[in-house]
Amino acid sequence: MKARVLSIAITVMLLATPAQAQWKKILGELTKKSDSGLSDEKIGRGLKEALRVGTRNATRQTGRRDGFLGNDIIRIPLPPKLRKMDRTLRAVGQGDKIDEFVVSLNRAAERAAPAARKIFWDAILNMTFSDVKKIFKGGDTAATDFFREKTSGHLSETFLPIVQEATDAVGVTQQYKQLSGAANSIPFVKIKLVDIDEYVVEKALDGLFYVLGEEEKKIRKNPAARVTDLLKEVFGRK
Repeated sequence: MKARVLSIAITVMLLATPAQAQWKKILGELTKKSDSGLSDEKIGRGLKEALRVGTRNATRQTGRRDGFLGNDIIRIPLPPKLRKMDRTLRAVGQGDKIDEFVVSLNRAAERAAPAARKIFWDAILNMTFSDVKKIFKGGDTAATDFFREKTSGHLSETFLPIVQEATDAVGVTQQYKQLSGAANSIPFVKIKLVDIDEYVVEKALDGLFYVLGEEEKKIRKNPAARVTDLLKEVFGRK
């Protein structure tokens, strides 16, 4: 009985000291671990496995034929400055050229997308435990936001030469690029045409991160998307 009273007294004293907040934090962490039954190591492995599954699915979806062109949400349209010309050009029989141009933009993005997988997986390997905890407890697209912050620059550099090669191979797109270069080289001419390759890279990244975000939401919310036992255990008890 005396031992029990002493234990209660010590606990009260600890909670009454300036270290009260720190003590409560430690108790809270212990309670969370006890409640979930998951170790930090298992949570880390589960999250990284989820990210590998999600990034693999996203790059497969966007990197196949019609991955961009056949998806109404991420399809790359004409650049805004050229959309004003769309109706006029079609009215004078240039509709086929416009359509070919749009297809070329999307095919270039589809060709570049698979290169993202290695960049994503390198980012996963370099994650700190702090990154893991933040993502695991974060919102529905916390991992996608992490990838956007950590990999956008590298992805842009990797995508650009792939996109350039793809657009150069399409006659109408190559003609546009030549016209753009010629117009911009004329003194006193204020026409600023779009750098089509940079435009495609930007839209390709937007589309890729959108699909990646949707894949992340599935794993967090949909049990059917948890395709391994580890994912079921970690995200099923989150």
